[in-house]
Amino acid sequence: MTPVSPNTAAPLALHEHNSRREWLRVGGLGCLGLSLGHVLHPAAPAALPASGSFGKAKHCIILYLAGGPPQHETFDPKPDAPREIRGQFAPIPTSVPGIHFSELLPRTARLAHRQAVIRSMFTDVNSHSTSGYWMLTGQRHPSAAESQPPSPEDWPSLAAAIGALRPSERSPFSAVALPELIHNNPNITWPGQDGGFMGHTWHPFVFKCDPAAARFEIEGLKLPPELSVLRVNERASLLQQLDEHFVRMNQTEAMAALGRMQQSALEVVQSSATRAAFDLEREPAATRDRYGRHKFGQSVLLSRRLIEAGVRLVQVNWPREAGDVEVGNPLWDTHQKNAERVRDVLCPQFDSAYSALLADLHERGLLDETLVVAMGEFGRTPKHNASGGRDHWGHCFSVALAGGGVRGGQVIGASDRLGGYPADRPQRPQDLAATIFHLLGIDPHGFFEDRAGRARPLQTGGEVIRELA
Repeated sequence: MTPVSPNTAAPLALHEHNSRREWLRVGGLGCLGLSLGHVLHPAAPAALPASGSFGKAKHCIILYLAGGPPQHETFDPKPDAPREIRGQFAPIPTSVPGIHFSELLPRTARLAHRQAVIRSMFTDVNSHSTSGYWMLTGQRHPSAAESQPPSPEDWPSLAAAIGALRPSERSPFSAVALPELIHNNPNITWPGQDGGFMGHTWHPFVFKCDPAAARFEIEGLKLPPELSVLRVNERASLLQQLDEHFVRMNQTEAMAALGRMQQSALEVVQSSATRAAFDLEREPAATRDRYGRHKFGQSVLLSRRLIEAGVRLVQVNWPREAGDVEVGNPLWDTHQKNAERVRDVLCPQFDSAYSALLADLHERGLLDETLVVAMGEFGRTPKHNASGGRDHWGHCFSVALAGGGVRGGQVIGASDRLGGYPADRPQRPQDLAATIFHLLGIDPHGFFEDRAGRARPLQTGGEVIRELA
């Protein structure tokens, strides 16, 4: 296959990066009356034709359940296992005869006919950041150690690749991550969440926000009261004239990126649909209630609005909560009192937001063209520890998919009787990545050119999961 070339410019030198930031602060987007430089990372177009299930998904929403959700209390209950394995929660029937989910997911169970659940995903890595890297990129990290920081040599994330290779045709944003990046304690950002060795032109747009907050808005997406769109356009024209001379004197990747950022900032201002997508007050109160009036639920609702506005991919990361570290259970990392944490906080929030998203997309006629993926970095140990928690377990866990060409009402693979290891159809992250690419119309066996002009495989070793596509 002929490689596609999103961007082949040389990497930014440190002094060039600093110069670009200073120019943005002094004379770049500020001249337009905007402040979007901290979030805009545009990508160049490159798309493939679609046929059949290939390319049926026009959009993608990834719900990333950071910390590692327990398979036993979600999609793979084990009622016949000993109590120390199965836990205290019972399975319940779903809308598909013969398929059972945990009783903690009642709303999700009623929509099983729209979902396909993989019960045999595995990484064999028990570290948050490196198992997470594999799930987020489809490529295994060179290390299996915990708390690996991001590196310029990291593989681009799925969000980065999809945003770059299938850029939006209707929105300045192709790939968005919200409401925050994923990090380990103490505030160590995971690798595999950006454009990696492809650089800033592939980075997803990251919006750190709290959509559940009163009067929520994204900083920089609102014009100052003294500026109209007409005045911004006039300033943009003047700035373009200045840039023509400035860029001729500074032919660097930094200056090329500056021009793309300015154009994206202008497009945001000119696009009422893009600005309106962030206005959650336009949603009926009943809809907001259905998603859940918490940070995750409102972030998931925001993802649907962004998809409607033309964004190609939105990744919603499970947010941290005030005090969750102190109780020993940040995110889905339930090392203590697993039963209480999943019963009182985690599963209710996920169940409301995920089921509301599937129902909402279906009601709006968007589910068939929107791929929804719910996943974490790994699962939890079959056996509870002495603190009533479940520990890290990359040897077998579940992933749920819906919409975008996925055939619902099925389970792919199976875990063993304890939920500890795959017993049938084991799947790896690269298989999931290949399937996601395929459904979005990107050849999973294709290539792209890195910034040095070298051909790179989009993913290695993965095969499209035939039951899904």
